[in-house]
Amino acid sequence: MPDRSGFWERTEPGPAGFDPAGLAAAVVFAQGHESPWPRSLFYPDGRYVGNVEWNETGPWSEVVGPVRERGGPAGLVLKGGRIVAEWGDTARPDMTFSIAKSYLAVLAGLASDDGLIRDVDEPVRATVDDPLLGGPRNGRITWRHLLQQSSEWEGELFGKSDQVDHFRQIGPGADNSRKGELRERREPGTYYEYNDVRVNLLAYCLLRLFGRPLPEVLRERVMDPIGASGTWEWNGYSTSWVELGGRRVQSVPGGSHWGGGLVISTLDHARFGLLIGRGGRWGGRRVLSETWIERMVQPSPTLANYGFLWWLNTGPGANPALPASSFSATGAGSNVIWIDPERDVVVVVRWIDKAAVDPFLTRVAQSLRP
Repeated sequence: MPDRSGFWERTEPGPAGFDPAGLAAAVVFAQGHESPWPRSLFYPDGRYVGNVEWNETGPWSEVVGPVRERGGPAGLVLKGGRIVAEWGDTARPDMTFSIAKSYLAVLAGLASDDGLIRDVDEPVRATVDDPLLGGPRNGRITWRHLLQQSSEWEGELFGKSDQVDHFRQIGPGADNSRKGELRERREPGTYYEYNDVRVNLLAYCLLRLFGRPLPEVLRERVMDPIGASGTWEWNGYSTSWVELGGRRVQSVPGGSHWGGGLVISTLDHARFGLLIGRGGRWGGRRVLSETWIERMVQPSPTLANYGFLWWLNTGPGANPALPASSFSATGAGSNVIWIDPERDVVVVVRWIDKAAVDPFLTRVAQSLRP
């Protein structure tokens, strides 16, 4: 178990239960399949990688948050809380894109543990009084809908319309040729759509609920207790400043779609993953309830491999080489925290080609002896 000073215990792959040659081959594979994204995150013609990745143009495509040049491939494999493999600069804080969504799910869990969210099936407006949640559709949206990306919220937030991610697809074979075209909204809870504006609404509602900036809550309640470094930061948009209790604060996004987002090291991601993989306990301290973690990784009714902003290895697209109980936080680029709680394994991989993610995790899993 790593201690609060930042020291990590290490062990050799063999004694930890891995085939050393197989694990080494997995690491070489990750190193050899670097993300094709430019290190600057801008292409030579000036286009931001997010706009290219999601085929985004038009009135809502402006980058409004800070963008930081990325590092090279990096990663960690933990077994039993000890490092068994490491590559690249694991202490470097980097943008992490949609992994931030899974951090939001944990913050929602803290709100639930505190009684601020009384029932995930209660309309959000019952505890967050805001015009953004008014009207016959938006007024029926529950916390569950926001956490499962099935809210179908309609509106504009921080200069971005929900329409920007209509018809958005992600994953293998994604076709974003129609992304941004207006479609008819469905009933809340009946239709899954990966929509960053709606996730940002969740973050804003959590900000209102806690009455404090979310990075403050995360640092105090999660990152400091697990001994994370002080190098991480969570940036909002130039447009996302709001008044809260007489204080001007910034609402943070659940990704880096338009810049901003969570900037964090591989090592700190690994601590976060270990916390979740071990049921919300760190040493002898309870940080997050195990009940919430169990709820986070239950399949959604609208998408079989999605929980509360975590990706599951269930449903038709499951990888049979990985345990069905494993799950991951995933961000574009690609950045991944993969957790196998049954075998106490955590893998963090940064800046790997998205087509190589499943083959890499398969190699890691297959190198672990039964």
